[in-house]
Amino acid sequence: MADPVALNVEGLEPLIARMDNLSFDLRKKGGRFAMRKAANLIRDKAKENAAQLDDPKTAAAIAENVAIRFSPKEFKQTGNLIFRVGVMGGAGGRRSAEQLSGLPGQDTRHWRQQEFGNSRHAAQPFMRRALSENIQAATDEFINQYNKALDRAIKRGQR
Repeated sequence: MADPVALNVEGLEPLIARMDNLSFDLRKKGGRFAMRKAANLIRDKAKENAAQLDDPKTAAAIAENVAIRFSPKEFKQTGNLIFRVGVMGGAGGRRSAEQLSGLPGQDTRHWRQQEFGNSRHAAQPFMRRALSENIQAATDEFINQYNKALDRAIKRGQR
């Protein structure tokens, strides 16, 4: 089983206090933009890490399948903005290699063995490492981008 990643995020308190006085639309719009920027940073680091693991002799490229996705269902249910960083195609499920070959990086179902390992292969985490090594940078990016969105809204006279 994979080891959990423990994170300590600092610096959000001033931003949260500033957000309390804003309309929901502004929080949603600015927050989604800022969250996407932060998720892109983690995605890019995960791609870098995966590129180091990818075998150049094969057509499959995990790095090309690393992507971010917004979770509209979660947003509609709870109002929380969530972006997921993952590998397109996931574990593959019941899909065939032919069905997954249409992805940019081809069929990369083996990414889970790279990330978590198995009885014959030691784990070589690239996703968890991207998050754990860059969580503060992503948080700083979120704060910076959200503050910019707030400043733009204030200049336009929105509240």
